[in-house]
Amino acid sequence: MILLGCYSATIYKVGDSDGWTAKDDVYYRWTERKEFHVGDYLVFQYDHNFNNVTQVSRALESQFCDSSFPIVVYNTGHDVITLTKPGSYFFITSNYTQCSSGQKLEVLVVHDPSRPVPPPPSQVLPLEKIYKVGDSKGWRVYDSNYYYRWSQKKEFHVGNNLLFEYGQELNDVLEISGNLEFLYCDPASPAAVHKTGCDLVRLTNQEFISSKPGHCEAGLKLQVVVGPTTDFPKMLPMDGLTRWSRTLTSHHH
Repeated sequence: MILLGCYSATIYKVGDSDGWTAKDDVYYRWTERKEFHVGDYLVFQYDHNFNNVTQVSRALESQFCDSSFPIVVYNTGHDVITLTKPGSYFFITSNYTQCSSGQKLEVLVVHDPSRPVPPPPSQVLPLEKIYKVGDSKGWRVYDSNYYYRWSQKKEFHVGNNLLFEYGQELNDVLEISGNLEFLYCDPASPAAVHKTGCDLVRLTNQEFISSKPGHCEAGLKLQVVVGPTTDFPKMLPMDGLTRWSRTLTSHHH
């Protein structure tokens, strides 16, 4: 499957049937049987109420379960992480006890342009439908109402996915969990942070902003209402316009 020109990839569910949990040596044995390439995806599944995925930059941080200076922290319970460049990736949980019990993963990623990329197995990540956020505009500052209008033209359902494309050095994607955080563009306590430039996010009910100064205030924010079935009612247009106008008004005070 080609993800809208972003990547063609193999998708690996971390730990297979074990998922992301505290089990001694399970992830070392799991990686031994696989070869990871640039553009592949890792899927971490776990209970987000008790766990997370913390990417650290060095082997020593992984070895000693040091989560003090993470690259990225994910805690959605279904994290899809793109392997964007060659080299070693280190993932731990910030729960020290669980990390010390074996909940850590090291992945060596290689780049082979000649390698044919197989389609991702649907049993790992059911890609029912992928929406590229912003369509041809991608994820960038465009105008204050653009992403509101974009979302209103779509019907999102459980199992759908959002694909955020943007310049990795210029932007990021923060999943936030509260209406006030969305309203006031507050990046202080995100549920997850994505910054690969090609982020695939599985949908529940979610709100997204950019943490870059001025971007969210200029309209780079997205609220997605997800229906469980095809007859799930969308947000009423007047309700949506009222909420959005309040958001815009708040930026001028």
